[in-house]
Amino acid sequence: MLFVAKRSFFPHTTQHITSLQMSPLTLHRRKLLGAAASAAIGAVAPVWAQGSGSAGALRSPTLVQIADMSAGQIDVSKDFMVGMRSAWQDINARGGLRGKTMGLQTFEVDGTGNSLRNAFDFLRSQPNVLAVVGSVGDKVAASMVDILRREMPDMAHVAPWLQNFKSETADNTFAIFASRREQIVYAVKSLSSMTVTEIGAVYASAAEFANYKDEVDAVAGLLKLRVTTYGPSADLTQLGNSLGATSPRILLFLGGTPELLQFSQGIDKQAMQRYIVAMADVNLNVLQQMGLSRHAQVIATQVVPMVNSSLAVVRAYRETLGRLYDEPPTPHSLSGYIAARYTYEVLHSMDAPINRANTLLAFQRRNIMDLGGLRVDPGQRRSGNAFVTQSMIAADGRIVG
Repeated sequence: MLFVAKRSFFPHTTQHITSLQMSPLTLHRRKLLGAAASAAIGAVAPVWAQGSGSAGALRSPTLVQIADMSAGQIDVSKDFMVGMRSAWQDINARGGLRGKTMGLQTFEVDGTGNSLRNAFDFLRSQPNVLAVVGSVGDKVAASMVDILRREMPDMAHVAPWLQNFKSETADNTFAIFASRREQIVYAVKSLSSMTVTEIGAVYASAAEFANYKDEVDAVAGLLKLRVTTYGPSADLTQLGNSLGATSPRILLFLGGTPELLQFSQGIDKQAMQRYIVAMADVNLNVLQQMGLSRHAQVIATQVVPMVNSSLAVVRAYRETLGRLYDEPPTPHSLSGYIAARYTYEVLHSMDAPINRANTLLAFQRRNIMDLGGLRVDPGQRRSGNAFVTQSMIAADGRIVG
């Protein structure tokens, strides 16, 4: 994997930090996210988006993305979808795959079992679906791992937004992004390297607590860090407000963007500065626009390079996104772009007819790909190699990394 120099975002360090000033959105992102989430939650059946036609029979080889548009996941899913769409639009404009346009259909679900079952039932009825690509968010991605492993083992599940490494157990899933465990290890190690001796671990839900507490405690123990555990709590604002003068100033947060915003609002009622280290499911751009507590600085791990990186794949992403969409660059849309480019490179490398069976065989080779300077290893869950870095919202509101 690429070597990334660690960057420190805490006081009393002298390392240089490059700055990325995010451009303002023409559209009001917060309102769009809220409206879209309401629509998704209220929908009885999933919604098809992107590509021609409706959810009828697919007459040509098509890729399908399943995206969770529920309130807790839409901030990640929306950006990921934009990145993936922009990549495939650009690929098709340049000749597509073997001179033909590759179809991409996005199945928007509300995260419930019924909506996932509807998506799966449609997949099962469509022989022209080559693969499921870029499933997002984390719960939907994990559910699709299990569903496809049990009921459609002939279907490749490519580059999902899969955070829980325990779900990566299927031979037909090809995960390319660092798991939550790998992010936790990176975050805790970065803290231990700066002579931090104590951290707080905040769990936004019972599921986060059950999935990750042992992991956090184990990693912290190896690095000789004391851990104070907070949550899970039904009132994250009150939990944030309950922190006292003796509470750790540096907090590892296990939860999503809405939960982190609530927690920071509780911190805002205090006068003590806190540093919150979140995982890749947190969308810094949304937090930046919705307004964080002035007493909370948020650092987030991310599983792709910085969006202002000079790598060729990131430069291509910025150019494509700027040309096709009125959106600022974000780690999540870059993730979607990289998922699409990886999918294309594997399909492009095939010398057999493009069908579902041959697509699965091509991905099962798990060949390492170089995407414009970024080394993508679909076997990294087994080897422990993963790309992780960090960015943050500074006190003046800028996103830096």
